Amino acid sequence: MSENALTSEETAAGPPRGSTAEVFGAFLRLGLTSFGGPIAHLGYFHEAFVVRRKWLDERTFGDLVALCPLLPGPASSQVGFSIGLIRAGYAGALAAWTGFTLPSAIALVLFAYGASALQGPAGAGLLHGLKLVAVAIVAQAVWGMARSLAPDRERASIAVIAALIISFSTSSLAQIGAIALGALAGLWLGRSAEPVAAGHMPSPVSRRVGFVMLALFFILLAGLPILRSLGAPQGVAVFGAFYRSGALVFGGGHVVLPLLRDAFVGPGWVSDSTFLAGYGAAQAVPGPLFTFGAYLGTVVNATPHGIPGAALGLFGIFLPGILILLGTLPFWDMFRRRAGAQASMRGVNAAVVGVLGAALYNPVWINSVSSPRDFGVALAGFILLAVWRTPPLVVVVLGALAGMGFALLG
Repeated sequence: MSENALTSEETAAGPPRGSTAEVFGAFLRLGLTSFGGPIAHLGYFHEAFVVRRKWLDERTFGDLVALCPLLPGPASSQVGFSIGLIRAGYAGALAAWTGFTLPSAIALVLFAYGASALQGPAGAGLLHGLKLVAVAIVAQAVWGMARSLAPDRERASIAVIAALIISFSTSSLAQIGAIALGALAGLWLGRSAEPVAAGHMPSPVSRRVGFVMLALFFILLAGLPILRSLGAPQGVAVFGAFYRSGALVFGGGHVVLPLLRDAFVGPGWVSDSTFLAGYGAAQAVPGPLFTFGAYLGTVVNATPHGIPGAALGLFGIFLPGILILLGTLPFWDMFRRRAGAQASMRGVNAAVVGVLGAALYNPVWINSVSSPRDFGVALAGFILLAVWRTPPLVVVVLGALAGMGFALLG
C-alpha cells in the first residue's frame, strides 16, 4: 500500500475538529460525575457527545460501542479514548483518557493511604462492610452479564464449563484456557447465531500504525514474563502483572477481579482483605473500574509502591486495552463482516461470565461472608442494585455503615 493511500486512509474520518483542552474539559466533567459502571458510562457519552455536542453521529457511536466490548480492556474507557481520537487526534485521545480516569484514580490512592489508618472495631467494620458490598456488586455483574452475554443454551453451557474449569483448577493459566476454550466453542456452536453487522466506520488510525500497535501488544504480553524469569527488577514484574491482567479482560471491568487477585494476592504482594476492601471502595467513585489498579499499585508489598506504584498500575492496566484498540480500529470493517470471528467473540464473552461467576465464589464470597448477618448485608446490597436500581455509591455507603454498626454492637 502506498504512502498516499495510508495518508488518505488515516484522514478518512476527517481532520480533528476540536482542541485538546476542549476534550480534556469535557471528559474531566464526566470523570467527576459518571457513576454507575460501564453501561452507564456509555449513556453519559451518548448524551454528552452525540446529543449535546454532536462530536460524532449515531452511526459512528454505535460502531464504537459494537467494537470495544469485543476487545480486551475497559470498554467504556476505550469508547472515550476513541471519541477523543476522532475529535482531536492522538493528543485528544490522551486528553480524553486522562480527564476520565484521574478523578477516580486520585480518590482510590487517597483511600489506600487512609485505609491503613482505620484501626479499631469501627475501622475494621467499615472495611468488612466494603468487602460485603463487593459481594453484592460482583453478584449483580454476574447476573447482568449472564442475561446479556449467555442468553441461550449454547452460551450458558460455555459459561458453566468455564466456571468449572476455574473452580477445579489450581493453575494460573486456567483463566486463559477457559477463555480460549470459549472462543473455540463459540466458533463451533454459534457460527450462524446472529447476523453479521453491516455499515462502515472510517478509521482515524492508519493500517501501518495498527500493525505496530498490535505487534507491541503481543510483544509485551509475551515478553514481560520472559524478562521476569530472567531476573528483571521487581518493577518489571509488577508492571507485567498489571499488563497481563488488562490484556486478558473480556466482558467488562469486573472481570479484572479474578485476574488481579491471581496476579497480586497469589505472590503475597497484597492480602485478600486489603484487596477486597479496595475493590469495594472502587465502587464508590465515578469513572472506570480499572482505576482499581492505582489502589493496588499504592498498597502493593513490592517496589515501586505508593504514588510511583499507582502511576505504574494505571499505565500498566490501561495500556493493553489502548494498544489493542488502536491496532483494531483500521481493520474493524473487515473483521466485523466475518461470521466466524464474531461467533468466536460471542463464545469468549460467554466464557468470561463463567470466569466472573467462579470469582464470585472464590475469593469474593468465601473471604467476606462468614455469618448470617454478613449474608443479609450482601443480599440486601444485591437487591438494592439489581432490583431497585440504587446507585452504587449509595449501596457502598450503606454497606460501610452496616459493617461499622455491627462491629460496634459486637
